Amino acid sequence: MLSEIKRIATEITPRLIEIRRHFHAHPELSGREYQTAAYVAGVLSSCGLMVKEGVGKTGVIGELKGMGESHGYLAIRTDMDALPIHEMSQLEYASRNPGIMHACGHDLHTTVGLGTAMVLSALKDSGLGKVRFLFQPAEEIAQGASMMVADGAMKGVDAIFGVHVFPSIPAQVIGVRYGALTSAMDDVEITIQGEAGHGARPHQAIDAIWIAAQVITALQQAISRTQNPLDPLVLTIGQIQGGRAANIIADQVKMVGTVRSLNPQVREGLEQWITNIVNGVCEMYGATAQVNYRYCLPSVQNDPELTRIVERSALEALGEEKVISIAQPSLGAEDFAVYLEHAPGTMFRLGVGKEGGHNYPLHHPRFVLDESAIFTGVVTMAYSAYQYFEQWS
Repeated sequence: MLSEIKRIATEITPRLIEIRRHFHAHPELSGREYQTAAYVAGVLSSCGLMVKEGVGKTGVIGELKGMGESHGYLAIRTDMDALPIHEMSQLEYASRNPGIMHACGHDLHTTVGLGTAMVLSALKDSGLGKVRFLFQPAEEIAQGASMMVADGAMKGVDAIFGVHVFPSIPAQVIGVRYGALTSAMDDVEITIQGEAGHGARPHQAIDAIWIAAQVITALQQAISRTQNPLDPLVLTIGQIQGGRAANIIADQVKMVGTVRSLNPQVREGLEQWITNIVNGVCEMYGATAQVNYRYCLPSVQNDPELTRIVERSALEALGEEKVISIAQPSLGAEDFAVYLEHAPGTMFRLGVGKEGGHNYPLHHPRFVLDESAIFTGVVTMAYSAYQYFEQWS
């Protein structure tokens, strides 16, 4: 079966490169992936899949019934949206939409999803079970997965596979990791209420800006003194607003930040931990505070058995030198985690780094990738799907 998967993948790779370059030249922002979705639906339909559009607003589902009916679906998820970045890559097929760019590789993700659908549809009479392809919008704003789930994308799904490109891994290489792959992401908003006064007489006021500085310092120091250093935790205040004039002591400051954590048990206590520290500092100096904590995304926790399937499939398909173990998780977030609240799953990293040159990071205006990764991604995903169904036969 592996040789047949490789044969089909080799045959369709030129077409997949054309598809990927089309997506790259015509990027669309989160929730506005109308043309991308229409293109995806057309390709899926041409492969004989049952297609449903408008899932999660602009998402697309393609279903391959296969021959197995005793189990639920295996879902394969790829994302479609681009970023509000002006492209500076100088590629011939660079973005034609000013200020919008596929700087995170979602154009290649979508292409890998379509390529996998092409391969598996050609093998549908070879004992495959039911496969549901999820082409997701709005990953970059961490909303698309929830919207897809709300529209029934995970109904009847037993397991899910995902992929994300990584420029620090060479092309034609994949990375696997057991357990935590990405961090949880939460938002925190802190409003400190003091009392205004003249800038020359601070003792007659309650300086919200100065107290905000104490709060930020206390939070950062408390991480190192009260949190387990073996459980990574990052709290970044990215925005602060307050004050009216240079000679007026500010009576209110609003701060907004992001909180990243890997351990679900640590995450459970963070809202109260932050609230206690903020209130303690404010009480000390006569101010009051309001803390609004918003749980956004859990961490991606790769299922061990499904990860073993991907690793074993990749080793057989690509060779030992093309499969690496990812030593550390990322503190970036990924809404693939939302699907894992409904079924076990795993996500692998797909190397796209170009050999012998500088590889710009994700979300960079000069980000480019090695298109040989398309073949690698399709073969890995398709063979992993085949091996997944083999274990049930």
